[in-house]
Amino acid sequence: MSLKHMIGALAFFMLTTIPAAAISMEPMATIKAPVDAVIAILNDPQYKVAGTKTAQRDEIWKVVYPMFDFDEISKRTVARYWSDFNDSEKAAFTDVFAQFLGNTYIDKIQGEYHNEQIVYLGQDFYSDTYAEVKTQIVRETLSTPVNYRMIKGGEGRWMVYDIIVEGVSLVKNYRTQFASILSKDKPAQLIQRLNEKLTEQNKRLAENG
Repeated sequence: MSLKHMIGALAFFMLTTIPAAAISMEPMATIKAPVDAVIAILNDPQYKVAGTKTAQRDEIWKVVYPMFDFDEISKRTVARYWSDFNDSEKAAFTDVFAQFLGNTYIDKIQGEYHNEQIVYLGQDFYSDTYAEVKTQIVRETLSTPVNYRMIKGGEGRWMVYDIIVEGVSLVKNYRTQFASILSKDKPAQLIQRLNEKLTEQNKRLAENG
């Protein structure tokens, strides 16, 4: 994975759940307010001890999962093939893909985090339900633009459905990969591949602590 994707991974999971009182918060505030909570987990001395990476990863995943609209992410990555999935396959794909993304990016955070700074540049509203928050991640002399595309759900919560790192879309990246598979195979086969990759990930991560 390239450096910009590693840094994007940091931004991707430097988030936590939205408290009930924050439902009406604007997109930038929805992202900005909880950053400190995850940074605290990354800096917590108890996770500096060997054999605690799994516990730290679980703690990060517990707080960041509600921030993202994985249903929307899944639908957008599969794109036109989404209608080929039955309801059971849609649920199975969304579940395994969410876990796969979580493993991928939290693992990068744990390995690459070194007190980076996040600068909030602004937010653009494209409609009442779509917005984009623009940030930069500053790492020593390197500055990387990271934009969060967000959608407001039925409960009035702003949730992330895509992240753009130096112009590269997370959703489009996976869309290209999945389209290549789905042009030849059925949804069940894609789900099986992801489950196999997830099993491999879980085994490797467990071995690493």
